[in-house]
Amino acid sequence: MRPSVVSRVSTRPIVAHRRRARVVLVFLLPVGPWLPVRPRRSIELVSISISHDHVGISVTAEDLDATIAWYSGTLGFTVDQRFDSHGTSFVYLVNGDVKIELVAGASNRQAAADDVLTSMDPSRLHHLCLAVDDLDAAVSQLSERGVDLIGGPMQVADIGQRIAFITDNLGTIIELAEPGTWTTGRQH
Repeated sequence: MRPSVVSRVSTRPIVAHRRRARVVLVFLLPVGPWLPVRPRRSIELVSISISHDHVGISVTAEDLDATIAWYSGTLGFTVDQRFDSHGTSFVYLVNGDVKIELVAGASNRQAAADDVLTSMDPSRLHHLCLAVDDLDAAVSQLSERGVDLIGGPMQVADIGQRIAFITDNLGTIIELAEPGTWTTGRQH
């Protein structure tokens, strides 16, 4: 136990009801000498360094090969890795710095959206976005490959982009954006 230390002495007049004033010495002790003193710490925000790695799409085992073929033939993705783990098949598809993970764990299909503006319910991951250099050229090439738009092209002036929406072979919504939001280049 630490000895008590007086940090300062103060004089205060104390007047009791119908009595004359008396001067009393008041000893002010440091804050709780009997309690452990915690060092002062400044509160700092914790910063977690992150970067985007991939988007995962659930597919049925029966749709896995068709989905690989769709992304490869339609959008130019290639298979980076294919493996089984915990009884599920996984495939990583890549195109530039974009990576999509196909997870063959779904037991049924979701209905495909036919209009992006009416597809926002229920609450869920809505779409993935791919940046393109020329939206009109991309839309034209996709049309030649039999891919229909479910939205756009449309201008979004507030963010300086033109966007359009398609779906993959299973109905996953894909936004195409010109330019992408990484206008100054990707930060790793």
